[in-house]
Amino acid sequence: MAEHLSMPMGRRMFLGGVAFAAAAPIVTEAQLAWAAVATDAIPKGRALHGQGPDAPPPGAVLINANENPLGPSKGACEAITRMAPLGGRYDLLGESQALTKVFADQHGLRPENIAIYAGSSEPLQYAVLAFTSPQRGLVVADPSYEAPVAAAETTKARVAKVALAADYAHDVKAMVAADPTAGVIYICNPNNPTGTLTSREAIVWALDNKPQGSVLLVDEAYIHFADAPDVLDLVAAGKDLIVLRTFSKVYGMAGLRCGFAVARPDLLARLEAFGGHNSMSVTSMAAARVSLLDSELVPVRKKIIGDTRRQTITWLNAAGYKVIGDPQTNCFMIDTQRNGRGVIAAMKAKNVYIGRAWPVWPNAVRISVGTPEEMGKFRTAFKEVMDAPALASAG
Repeated sequence: MAEHLSMPMGRRMFLGGVAFAAAAPIVTEAQLAWAAVATDAIPKGRALHGQGPDAPPPGAVLINANENPLGPSKGACEAITRMAPLGGRYDLLGESQALTKVFADQHGLRPENIAIYAGSSEPLQYAVLAFTSPQRGLVVADPSYEAPVAAAETTKARVAKVALAADYAHDVKAMVAADPTAGVIYICNPNNPTGTLTSREAIVWALDNKPQGSVLLVDEAYIHFADAPDVLDLVAAGKDLIVLRTFSKVYGMAGLRCGFAVARPDLLARLEAFGGHNSMSVTSMAAARVSLLDSELVPVRKKIIGDTRRQTITWLNAAGYKVIGDPQTNCFMIDTQRNGRGVIAAMKAKNVYIGRAWPVWPNAVRISVGTPEEMGKFRTAFKEVMDAPALASAG
């Protein structure tokens, strides 16, 4: 165990951490996705799906938030129904312990390696709050998921943004070199927004060569869609590593808010100082546990989403549009060779909501993989938009 990362968590640290976390709004994929298509009429903080005057109309194609259009599995829905009458009690049946044990047993972990959260957004933020400061920076790929950078604004940590490698994987050697006193190196694998993979070997290299006292924060929200090994065994080996998992993607439970932080107990204790566990509801825990126990769920959904992604990308390539890299998950990026915000606005006018653009690539837009029918509507709308004169930026 890396003793230099261990720190006692007294009452003062706990209370200070809670106050610190309360001052830092938690950024989620939903907020980022819907802010990208929101109008100025929506008050700050209301730019979410189904909220405010700009809620999408009935029949809209929603492929902007990396949600799974298949939703919770049949077994998960049945578990929710069974558990709902017990919703007036605080986990009367010990669902938290049962869920933790299932995940631990499946991955060769100890229960104390796992902390349950209402999604993975909270532990992501808490990790940045816990391990960065004005003296210990944050290193991220560019483009990648924006939430860690938002959290670093609270700690006033310097942020080093490192371009993706030529194959659109994380350039881990450049990331390790970017800040010799970094507190957190964040790797989203597969990456959001590109859907591209970083090899296990590269992640291991980063662990072996990172600055002393830092942690590697590996976000595996999309790992189930890819033909790639995870790194949970490195947690079991006691490495300076925090792995994030969510049920929002392959399991189709984004609205149910289910997730884990997986790490050594001393690292998880550091996260607890910034808000403890905002645990899942008992219905969500029951649904998550049933989903983990369904051995067919992941491979079946991986094939469905993968087939739809490949069919869509084949059409895009044949039509002469530029897909970035070799996406392996439920999202991909298209270089539109025009202002991305204008494309987003034009697609929205056709009732097709696509993902956002990133500042480093202002002409590229992210597309989430929907149902085959939804992707058919996307293809029709996208061709019409790209055949028309480019619109000005939406702002």
